[in-house]
Amino acid sequence: MAESLTLDTTLTKAEQYRQLLPQIEALTTGEPDLTANLANTAAALRQAFGFFWVGFYVVKADELVLGPFQGPIACTRIRHGKGVCGASWARAETVLVPDVEAFPGHIACSSDSKSEIVVPILKNGQVVAVLDVDSDKLNDFDHDDQAALEQLMQLAAQWF
Repeated sequence: MAESLTLDTTLTKAEQYRQLLPQIEALTTGEPDLTANLANTAAALRQAFGFFWVGFYVVKADELVLGPFQGPIACTRIRHGKGVCGASWARAETVLVPDVEAFPGHIACSSDSKSEIVVPILKNGQVVAVLDVDSDKLNDFDHDDQAALEQLMQLAAQWF
């Protein structure tokens, strides 16, 4: 098991993701515990990119319930269709928000969050959880983040 990440911070963000994703896969391969895999994935993403908040919300009945995360305390439950996380769940697609203040119905767990990307985890066509990544900078996420995080959440679907 890897105990540290190896990343070249002189590379582009896309290249850094290409270095990181195999390391997360190696870290989680053979580990059957969902919580352990989600926790290490959140930690790896935050460590690699310094995001303000990285975590998971897991679908439980009619709510998203806070799962493993890295960062300040967070909202515990989110209803279907509410906020960025609930919108991603309802649409079953990634929602990238350059400025959270401009997103109708944004749930402000922290006023320090300025931009956000939420990527659903799909299992058998159903959303089982979402990855929520917040930045304290406006417009901090782009296509590179979306493509890499969607690829990572395809891996995460195997843990459910």
